[in-house]
Amino acid sequence: MSENFSPFIREEVKSFKPYSPGLGIDEIKHKYGLSRVIKMASNENPLGVSPVVQEAITRNSGLTFRYPGANNPELCRAVAGHLELDPACIVCGNGSDELIDLLTRMLSVPGRDNIVAFDPCFSIYRLQARLSGVEFRQAKLNPDFSFNLKELLKLVDANTRVVFLTNPDNPSGYAAPASELDRFASQLPHGCCLVVDEAYIDFAMPREHYSMLSFFKNDSNLVVLRTFSKMHALAGLRLGYAILPVILADYMRRIRLPFSVNILAEKAGQAALKDSDFTRESLSIITRGRKFLSVELENLGCSVYPSQANFIMFQPPVNAAHIFQELLKRGVIIRPLDSYGFSHLLRVSIGTREENETLIKYMQEIIG
Repeated sequence: MSENFSPFIREEVKSFKPYSPGLGIDEIKHKYGLSRVIKMASNENPLGVSPVVQEAITRNSGLTFRYPGANNPELCRAVAGHLELDPACIVCGNGSDELIDLLTRMLSVPGRDNIVAFDPCFSIYRLQARLSGVEFRQAKLNPDFSFNLKELLKLVDANTRVVFLTNPDNPSGYAAPASELDRFASQLPHGCCLVVDEAYIDFAMPREHYSMLSFFKNDSNLVVLRTFSKMHALAGLRLGYAILPVILADYMRRIRLPFSVNILAEKAGQAALKDSDFTRESLSIITRGRKFLSVELENLGCSVYPSQANFIMFQPPVNAAHIFQELLKRGVIIRPLDSYGFSHLLRVSIGTREENETLIKYMQEIIG
């Protein structure tokens, strides 16, 4: 009977493929007979969840029968205080994905408007544009994965409503100076928003050189996205926020699902913002690990791309698929980049010191 619905499903949806995260840790343990697996594929915080956040979740677990506050006012005030902004500019969401979806549908008209981004880009930009019936245009990155802003601007016209940029970018780790993006924003036509996804900005050094936050009050067409998934290690709770001009924030709150951020995510987010010790230690681990892996991978003959994120992209001196499979057999998961169109490249998340050293030891075995 369910097949009777097939003719009524939108054609755009029929062409979609479900997201495939690859084999999980337990599946790899079972497949290869391993007792331990190291995951260095999803850009998660290697320290795990902060004890301060764990305590907040435990302390507030009895509140799970309650609905969270509409539009999460306490969390919005906490974020605004942390960033020294007006709470009216902050909208929280069920991960940045929800906010990207809302921006796409709120700002663009199907069949008339278009959205612009680089190629490759975060897949959600493209998927939500297609699902919304909005034309999606892409400009190629430079060969070194830096931003070709001139080519990107050529795709923009009077019907462009959103330009999406990820800075630092994924999967390369490249970060453009905020001053360059500010100049780019000033060249966009009236009614076009520059949306800068700063999921990895906490790992860029110096952060103020790369973050668009310092330009937010001056740029009326700027939206900045942030997440709690990376530095704050709350990927499993799905929590992000947008920093928008007040008028856009008001409209987004009107269309946002009323309880999309659950109450434990809200409490965890507030606790995470206060835990400066955890963020300081996380940044230290990532900074040291990024340098160590870059040097050691280069010593193995890999071409390593400079990164301002919590991961490194590299080209091994032998077949990338072979490296990926051999590491799996040894219990280390990294990310092949076939889905980005780069079958010759790999991406590895920065781990703990022991995890990084284990990866290099196995790479030495495989490369020989």
